[in-house]
Amino acid sequence: MAFTVPSNRRRWWKESSIYQIYPSSFKDSNADGIGDIPGIISKLDYLHDLGVDIIWVSPVYKSPDKDMGYDISDYRAIDPKYGNMHDLEQLVDGLHARGMKLVMDLVVNHTSDQHEWFQDSKNSRRSERRNWYVWRDPKFDDQGNRMPPNNWQAVFGGSAWEWDQTTEQYYLHCFLKEQPDLNWECEEVRKEVFEMMRFWLDKKVDGFRMDVIELISKASGFPDAPVIIPGRFLQPAEKLFSNGPRLHEFLRGIRAQVLSRYDVMTVGETPWMTEPEDALKVIGADRGELDMLFQFDMITMDFGNNGRYSWPKSQWDLRTLKGIMEKWQTFMIENDGWNSVCLESHDQPRCVSRFVDRKITDDDPVMRARVAKMLATLEAGQSGTIYIYQGQELGMKNIPYDWPVEEYLDCETQNAYKNAQESGDRETMEDFLRAMHLKARDHARTPVQWDSTPHGGFTAGKPWMRVNEDYHSWNAALQTCDGSSVFSFWKRVLQVRKQHKDVLIYGDFEMLAKEDKEVLVYKRMYGKQQALVVVNFTEETLEWTPPPERKEVIALVREDCRKLGNYEELEMEAGKMVLRPFEAAMFIG
Repeated sequence: MAFTVPSNRRRWWKESSIYQIYPSSFKDSNADGIGDIPGIISKLDYLHDLGVDIIWVSPVYKSPDKDMGYDISDYRAIDPKYGNMHDLEQLVDGLHARGMKLVMDLVVNHTSDQHEWFQDSKNSRRSERRNWYVWRDPKFDDQGNRMPPNNWQAVFGGSAWEWDQTTEQYYLHCFLKEQPDLNWECEEVRKEVFEMMRFWLDKKVDGFRMDVIELISKASGFPDAPVIIPGRFLQPAEKLFSNGPRLHEFLRGIRAQVLSRYDVMTVGETPWMTEPEDALKVIGADRGELDMLFQFDMITMDFGNNGRYSWPKSQWDLRTLKGIMEKWQTFMIENDGWNSVCLESHDQPRCVSRFVDRKITDDDPVMRARVAKMLATLEAGQSGTIYIYQGQELGMKNIPYDWPVEEYLDCETQNAYKNAQESGDRETMEDFLRAMHLKARDHARTPVQWDSTPHGGFTAGKPWMRVNEDYHSWNAALQTCDGSSVFSFWKRVLQVRKQHKDVLIYGDFEMLAKEDKEVLVYKRMYGKQQALVVVNFTEETLEWTPPPERKEVIALVREDCRKLGNYEELEMEAGKMVLRPFEAAMFIG
């Protein structure tokens, strides 16, 4: 018997859909080639028509842009390239007038090295803000050579420690050296963060996406990372600089001191929190910490042993994806947690190029649209808050193969390219290029393709990043007036989730056909309501037979209770579903 959700466990943010905007690449209003807040405002009717409820905007704070705004130099100022505070207030008002909400990015594991806090901290060991960042003395090897405090490798490569000649200590930076980590052990740091959050919430912002929030507590004593790459001093250390012993204390402090006073939502980015049991300690309904988090199992299942830019020796298959879905869906439903459902973000490539052989979607526009709709259906039936990344609703694809590496502007990509060059190893470089073409963050950052005018209507100037050349035939203007487009399909997806929110959002979950390598099938249940999602993940025509003992599944299919489908007609033969290439269907009854 499927359960029912008590009214006190229902929340507006559970029933919402969230659309992420990467502001530099969304819409430029002043012809300087960079997307901005007025550009976002100009597209609010488009977003409202799509049917999304919440807009999450990546950082628009003042920043030197070493990591595209995730290196903040002033938390209370809008960067002039994006506009000003009045523009931000107009955005909030425009969203609220349409019944929509705004979520901002909160980046508080680290700041820019240009932030006044860090400039003061590095000025002297006696600075009042010295303890606001993590400073440590050097170590020395047997020959007396100065060494970093430990062997931690930064996420973007190189040591996680940078030497400061003035004060003769190292500071910690888990990402770029221009992104020094804040010391959350310092009470003054926590107080400043709380005040800054109140500043934005008092401006009627509706919540925060919290960047790498699990990193605010590190392993006590900063021990060396275990050696998993022989012959190297620097070792991956994510398990040591994330999910530390005071994480839950710090998150409860944020809730108690700030969030409890407002009706807002929070979502934490937690790339290295891979076990549902650990995640539940952050997002459990009675934990008093965060509302939901991004887990990375599905979007890192094709990473190699050394991250995004290493090439795995064996590729994932559909059973891998099924196992991840079942693990997180079932666990969170049964334990009163909450999932975030997403396939794309500013840190991930385009899903139409990643989850099937990208040559298929590069060469065949009909199949590309079919795959985009298939993946939308896959997301549509899952429990959790659904996220759409800008351009995903159009089926935008990865950067073309023939673009040179110089067109890839992301600091992570360029650092990985430099490391591959320095290795002097041909196989290492070939592996890097394969990974870059498939998984680089740059693929998500090409400007949104609005129409067929120059630069896809993104800007009247020279775009900061090249626009994908297919904008002439693949853009929003063409799709919004086409009832069979990817945009129209996503619009229908969001309508169906609202119309059937009990079963699709709050319902129970069951994975069927677990060992099938080609067809993915799952079921949702809420009281007497049933929903079934069937997906053919191949470019071949297949047959799928509903289990004979599952009368309710057979009835949904035979009676053709489809609410979503990327083919017009359902094909059946002798009680079997005939699944055409990349066919997906959702049945509700």
